[in-house]
Amino acid sequence: MLLPAIFGENLFDDFMDMNFPTFGEFDDIDRKLYGKKASRLMKTDVHEHDDHFEADIDLPGFKKEQIKLQLEEGYLTVSAEKGLDKDEKDKKGKLIRQERYSGAMSRSFYVGDEVTQEEIKAKFENGVLKIEIPKKEPKPKIPSSKYISIA
Repeated sequence: MLLPAIFGENLFDDFMDMNFPTFGEFDDIDRKLYGKKASRLMKTDVHEHDDHFEADIDLPGFKKEQIKLQLEEGYLTVSAEKGLDKDEKDKKGKLIRQERYSGAMSRSFYVGDEVTQEEIKAKFENGVLKIEIPKKEPKPKIPSSKYISIA
């Protein structure tokens, strides 16, 4: 049986908005910032090619200027931050439901110590951030053995 979804995905979620316990401090933060749809943000697809990896990250509602990429110690961190203008007044009437939130989110991927910042290419189109990361073979570590000389 189909139920009408007047304000959201579930009729009962909107009218019986109960705070159920969560099992992590970050769950609470994400829910406050992004509402019930927090678990669906920054969805990522990673494709492997012969010479590189390609990551497609969904960032709907963000502008290119609100997204930052940082490479540090082999970790590529993608962060996005946006805010709402609190001074903006609705001239159409009283606001009865607001689903747009402000806040920040980030996600990190280990790409290896051999990859440099100049080798990573990124492009943002239609709410999708496309990142191309080259494949690099890890440098073999030279085993260091300390021998004691025998006289």
